[in-house]
Amino acid sequence: MKRFVAAVRALRTAAPHELLDAARRVLVEQYAAEAVELFMADYGLTVLQPVSVLPHTLEPVSVHNSPAGRAFGSQQCYREDLRDGRACLHLPVSVRGDRLGVLSVTLAAVDAGRHQTELCEIAEVLGRELLVAERDTDLYLQARRKDRLTLAAEMQWQLLPGRSCSRAEYDLAAQLEPAYGIFGDNFDWSATADHLMLYVTNGMGEGIEASLLTNLAINALRNARRAGIPLADQAALADQAVYAHYRGRCYLSVLLFDFDLTNGRVRVVDAGSPQLLRLRRGVVERVGFEAQLPLGMFEETDYVAQEFQVEPGDRLLFVSDGVHAVASPKGEAYGEAALARAIQSTRLLPAAEVPRAILRELTGHRGEAMPDDDALVVCLDWRGRPAER
Repeated sequence: MKRFVAAVRALRTAAPHELLDAARRVLVEQYAAEAVELFMADYGLTVLQPVSVLPHTLEPVSVHNSPAGRAFGSQQCYREDLRDGRACLHLPVSVRGDRLGVLSVTLAAVDAGRHQTELCEIAEVLGRELLVAERDTDLYLQARRKDRLTLAAEMQWQLLPGRSCSRAEYDLAAQLEPAYGIFGDNFDWSATADHLMLYVTNGMGEGIEASLLTNLAINALRNARRAGIPLADQAALADQAVYAHYRGRCYLSVLLFDFDLTNGRVRVVDAGSPQLLRLRRGVVERVGFEAQLPLGMFEETDYVAQEFQVEPGDRLLFVSDGVHAVASPKGEAYGEAALARAIQSTRLLPAAEVPRAILRELTGHRGEAMPDDDALVVCLDWRGRPAER
């Protein structure tokens, strides 16, 4: 226990840019570690990027077929037995379901078995400190990128709440493509004790203009939400903000959801092109709502919230038109049938893995050509409130 307390203290008192150095020092001193490396998941979720001073001294490792990638995907410690009586523990670095990367610690095999539980907890503490450190240093954000982000993509990624989160009632995850060149699609979520608010947006236009439009709309929605305003009125106020600036020249398609965590009732405002598909008891079906005008198309549009019910075991998939309308080289739209097959083929994956898996299938349908539009997939696995609460 003294070792663990010393490790936590070292991480919490380290300067933001020295977290990895602090972790190395304390793990060598307290746990006799021989090597300590931190890998951050890149924006496309294809590789784990090493955190080090430029130029990098380590090569990226695959998310899909490496020991560290196995720990990242399963979100469980993976032990890699090495020669000469040593082992490497690959420890997921996550915060409330948001997967940041992997901490790899090499030490004597006997010590690996004895200290594995404590090292897993230290990796969790490191994840929380990384999120705090990103307010004061770019080191970890730089480590996440294997390519340069466009300016529009930089703006969009900074706008996001995270890529996944977990609570007793649900697991939630999302992914955007092209990860290094997105411009209009976006998502946002926020939870309280009894409610989850989720926005799925599909902005019009390209490049910086699309990103600016989405930034305005998302921040208008957040401003209304944080004022305690109901869902339909959030849409109305964001609509006014977008129209006041663009006068109808640009507008934003959005699906707004308010999930009641106590009973599974959902209020929704459908203002555009994103779609919702539901996997329930092995059957995939589209959930349709009464279509209303996109935000900012006309002045002072009124919005009405509709309701539907989610049940424990439901998987909800929210997709932008860059998914359901994308065309193959022969001009064939991806469509609901192909989406349903993709949802079925990924039904055994955890929610955090589903968006990226569906986008990989979408890339196969589209071929090698660069996408003409952003593609967004959000996955929500609903469990409902545990009975004891």
